[in-house]
Amino acid sequence: MKKLALVLMIVFAVASLLSAKIVIWSSENQIPALQKLAADFERDYGIEVEIQQVNFGDIKSKFLTAAPAGEGPDIIVGAHDWVGELAANGLLEPIPFLPDADQYYEVSLDAFSYQGKLYGVPYTIESIGIIYNKDLIEEAPKTIDELEQMAAEVADDEVVGFVYDAGNFYFSFPFIAGYGGYIFKSTESGLDVNDIGLNNEGAIKGVSLIKKWFDDGLIPQGANYNLMDSLFKDGLAAFIVNGPWATPHYRDAGIDYGIIPFSEIELEPGTTPKPFVGVQGFMVNAKSKNKLEAIEFAVNYIGSFDGQYGMFVGERRGTVREDVFEYISKDAGPELYDVLQFSKSASVGTPMPNVPEMASVWGAMGDALSIVINDQDTVENALNSAVEKIKSAIGE
Repeated sequence: MKKLALVLMIVFAVASLLSAKIVIWSSENQIPALQKLAADFERDYGIEVEIQQVNFGDIKSKFLTAAPAGEGPDIIVGAHDWVGELAANGLLEPIPFLPDADQYYEVSLDAFSYQGKLYGVPYTIESIGIIYNKDLIEEAPKTIDELEQMAAEVADDEVVGFVYDAGNFYFSFPFIAGYGGYIFKSTESGLDVNDIGLNNEGAIKGVSLIKKWFDDGLIPQGANYNLMDSLFKDGLAAFIVNGPWATPHYRDAGIDYGIIPFSEIELEPGTTPKPFVGVQGFMVNAKSKNKLEAIEFAVNYIGSFDGQYGMFVGERRGTVREDVFEYISKDAGPELYDVLQFSKSASVGTPMPNVPEMASVWGAMGDALSIVINDQDTVENALNSAVEKIKSAIGE
């Protein structure tokens, strides 16, 4: 390790003399924390780190155009589900080592892995959970059965006991995955897109549970995101399923809410819902002329405890390092409640597949859920049809 450090110091000293510069494309939110880390890197190695602000929604498309031509940044800050497309096109450099890898939540490393290789240094994690109105519900349920009972008891002509965007596969996935349904089979070398588990016994059980909520009148027909959101803001919904982007609006609306992480509610003994997890991180341009320097910055500055803590302080979003989470938790005040609860939820989740074939899943599963919710076919037939559509689209 000492030899490697010496080699790096020599390489970086030469790079500094040659006026090497690392360019990072980042959205506005990350810039304050990145500026501090960039200053530390320049102090240690004499290499400038230039942070260029790019709208988050434009980073991937611009990178896809610039990188193949040998242009663009050395590092991009982006979402884990970009990895499959970018790596398949040879535009991302694998991360060869990650100190303290055992401190990272496994789900965050899985999210940035593709075909057995790590293609990014994760830094923030996000998921959804169950949100409830404390004026309507005194104590959070520990099981889905308890939630159903509480929701039924509080429901009346005005108040809806339970409502969420059930026809949206993203929001219904936790209940499907919790019972053992899966999108693509996870293997040591990556995701097997030919092994689809969206019509297996667990998936059928999960979708049957969702159908039961509608059949029993627990969730109203026509439920969608806007209805759920407006009912909760008006204090007319007891339980919903949503994410951290929504809670500031509920707070502004004067709702006294609580968050139930999926890690703390059981479908059945020992089984929790498993939500999709979104992870963001730092990816290195495979065409960069400064790959070694870029990897050093991503791994040992962004990836360090201090780097990850600094990123957390700058954005107040869920951290991917367990030791940082524990440190934050010790003195967390009310302002960090949402972050910590949604981070707990993410800890039992599964990364949204980062392979291009995922594009075929959304529409097919959305159609299947709609068919089931509207009682147009059986759960088994709807899911079998969805899987056939996905396989056909992948095979094209």
